[in-house]
Amino acid sequence: MSFKLSPRIAEILKIGGDFVGISRDDALLLMHLDLHSKAVYALMETANRMSRLQFANKGEKHLHIGLNVEPCPKNCRFCSLTRTAGIFNEKYEFSEDAIVHWARQGEALGADGINLMTTGTYAFQRLLEIGRLLSSTVSVPLVANTRDISHAEGEALLDAGFKGFYHAVRLGEGIDTPFPVQRRIQTIQVLRDVGLLWMNCVEPVGPEHRPEEIVDLMLLARRNGAAYSGVMRRINFPGSPMEKHGMISELEMARMVSVSRLVMGDIPRAHCTHEPNSVALMAGANLFFPEVGSSPRDGCPDTGKGRGRTMEACAAMLTEMDWDPERPSNCFAPGLPPSSEKP
Repeated sequence: MSFKLSPRIAEILKIGGDFVGISRDDALLLMHLDLHSKAVYALMETANRMSRLQFANKGEKHLHIGLNVEPCPKNCRFCSLTRTAGIFNEKYEFSEDAIVHWARQGEALGADGINLMTTGTYAFQRLLEIGRLLSSTVSVPLVANTRDISHAEGEALLDAGFKGFYHAVRLGEGIDTPFPVQRRIQTIQVLRDVGLLWMNCVEPVGPEHRPEEIVDLMLLARRNGAAYSGVMRRINFPGSPMEKHGMISELEMARMVSVSRLVMGDIPRAHCTHEPNSVALMAGANLFFPEVGSSPRDGCPDTGKGRGRTMEACAAMLTEMDWDPERPSNCFAPGLPPSSEKP
């Protein structure tokens, strides 16, 4: 059985496959491909081939540790950790013993990074204390995931042992959240100025988001040199104000992961998806986030006992899809991965 791509799609995939990035118009054209078309599978194959070459078949596992639970007053509409969600009514911080246990366990199971997430009002000095504690306890690189920061706070994170900072201009920013888009972008500049790696994802994607706004965030990641990017779909917790919109499927997310991979070209050190799923590993993703502690997608205080996937489960899924979770991480080494040199 023969199949031939349209000349325009074939040209876009050729350009993308050469690691030079693709234009906004080209990315939008790919976003509108029929989800069950052969062209979409050609797109996914291109993205998969790019990641396996550039990342030397490395499967990344970055352990998420949510440090605290609270009814956060910032009230982002997609987050379960908010006052308006009504799921959590008291503040709670996980103990240092629990955090150290999770970090040591993650290190023993081959975590490539540890992402420390806080709610919007978590004390910044306390985050620094936890960073210093873990820096003296484990050798796994630390990534902060907290509120917008200043240059002085960025320098303080570096001094506390952090190597990177997860930060996203979220879909619906300023509408579903109280944060101005420009303030989020300022933090990206802070990260570049002080030398923290910028870790990113296009998120939280729902059916109501237009392809244009999704692609614009992919291009933002490329322009600003994200160490990794990718796509995360919105998970609707029970009672979420976003439930009326529904959720996108894992297959639709995989198509977006592929488009993002072509947009990013030779920029990233890894390409992520969340929550962990096999189909995205055939579409350019190679980075998963096992989770413990709090999560904005869960009604369970410790997502390790709820929605969160374990380190073992993520490693098994990567291995099943022929990604090697035992290889050294590409994300924190100086410069680009050696395999990023194109033939």
